[in-house]
Amino acid sequence: MEYRILTAEYDAALAALIRTNLKAHHLDIPGTVYFDEGLDHLSGFYDHPGRAYYVLLNDKKLVGGIGLAEFEGFPDCCELQKLYLDDSVKGRRLGYRLIEKVEQTASALGYKRMYLETHTNLNVAIHTYEKSGYKEIDRPDCVVHSTMNRFYIKEL
Repeated sequence: MEYRILTAEYDAALAALIRTNLKAHHLDIPGTVYFDEGLDHLSGFYDHPGRAYYVLLNDKKLVGGIGLAEFEGFPDCCELQKLYLDDSVKGRRLGYRLIEKVEQTASALGYKRMYLETHTNLNVAIHTYEKSGYKEIDRPDCVVHSTMNRFYIKEL
């Protein structure tokens, strides 16, 4: 397994991975990233200061990813974004490793806390976030994906 910074060559595979995961959890609905206009070109979004996205490769095949971007809802805060894994690698604690990787990057970029939003349908993700030290909070006013119904924050 190896980590790489997201580049355009991985955009299509990443979008497909995200859509497959959301569909499997009945979240291929409006108000989720499934319908975001930029989903097919995420490398362009993350290629900015204060942002990062890592893809996880297994034998050169994209099997996961995680990102971060600034979040204006709290001071010195970024948002953990788009943690997804291919079914072929689930259950191997890779989600925890990806969270560690993105948290290290967030700290290096000067962020003091990390926010995330998720959905009740994503039970395994919620378990992973809570085991990683994220604490549930009330819905912030600035939430973009209206279908998301669980919100977390962690001091870095």
